[in-house]
Amino acid sequence: MKKLNFLILSVCAIAMIACNSKNTPVDSQTTKETELQKVVRPYVENTVIATYSGMATEGITLLDQCEDILDAVENGKDYTDLMKSAGETWRRMRKYWEQSEAFLYGPAEKYDIDPHIDSWPLDYQEMNALLNDPYRMGKIEEEGGAYVGDKLGYALKGFHAAEYMLFDAGQPHATNLTHAEAVYLVGIVEDLTQCAIILEDCWAGSVSAEKEELITDDGESMSKGENWGNYFINVSYPQWKTYQAVAEQIVSGCSNIAGEVADLKLGNPYRGSDNGGDSEYLESPYSRTSTTDFIDNIISIRNSYCGAKAGDASVSDYVKSKDADLDAKVRTTIEEAIRLIGEIKDFETTAQGNTAVKAAIDKVSDLADILDNEVLPLLAK
Repeated sequence: MKKLNFLILSVCAIAMIACNSKNTPVDSQTTKETELQKVVRPYVENTVIATYSGMATEGITLLDQCEDILDAVENGKDYTDLMKSAGETWRRMRKYWEQSEAFLYGPAEKYDIDPHIDSWPLDYQEMNALLNDPYRMGKIEEEGGAYVGDKLGYALKGFHAAEYMLFDAGQPHATNLTHAEAVYLVGIVEDLTQCAIILEDCWAGSVSAEKEELITDDGESMSKGENWGNYFINVSYPQWKTYQAVAEQIVSGCSNIAGEVADLKLGNPYRGSDNGGDSEYLESPYSRTSTTDFIDNIISIRNSYCGAKAGDASVSDYVKSKDADLDAKVRTTIEEAIRLIGEIKDFETTAQGNTAVKAAIDKVSDLADILDNEVLPLLAK
């Protein structure tokens, strides 16, 4: 009888252990999803949408300024101050774009908006041919951004084409634009602004009436009719069916831009053509804002990982709850990368073989490695 009771008790104990071991992962996964869910709405609203909204708003200001420049060219008026103001607005718009590069997935990728507005180098030969082609310039003057967006190649539009028209070696471009160049500038900036509005619209699901008007032509809206913010918040997209998958996407976006900054944006000019790089592969050669761009890319990572707004729930919070040392390492490496990039002087003319550039490359590479090899595995547990 004692043996039988012992056997029964043993079987029950084993069954209870089995039940507990079976249920624990489910409970753990539920808790994990609850914690990661808190991250998503602040990320969507205060990091992604706020960044694209700011970029689109600056685009509208820049478009107004470029239209004023065109008017001044046509009427023989001085536009020195307008060129300076437009350059400052371009820099602000550019800053928003660079601070968005940790989330180049979603609509920026699906609709090729990244290469559309940020390809380089420019095709100077084709640009000159365009400016001297009365038919195509007439179409740009008539149709504006719609023609630029649909008919011109990536090497003839976007941030860098506008930069080329607005800047000369970091200073405002001399006020000697031809009429064709001024028309071209307006067309480029209108297309650029439309792309920024589309990005905001795709993540927010709607934009202001002023912005909607700029992406509506002859009653037909350029809106994609999507709401990627809701896809994230409600995990309702095939690629993101769990909050873990959303968090992993956020971190992967951070890792991707860190890798690009280290390997290409910093790495190509540092290595130069003699060592498998390209000394002409410069981020913003006309405005001379390359290192500012790189810092903003790392700020994009910081905003995505830590939250753009004080008090926002973030991936950092979750990582810290599981491994405080790892979270501290990520945060410290982000700040060190920003500091080291900021110590680079005259990047556009001194990058090749520059030890300050190499130090920045190594630190940004470390950041990419930590995100890939430590943070992503922690999220997957």
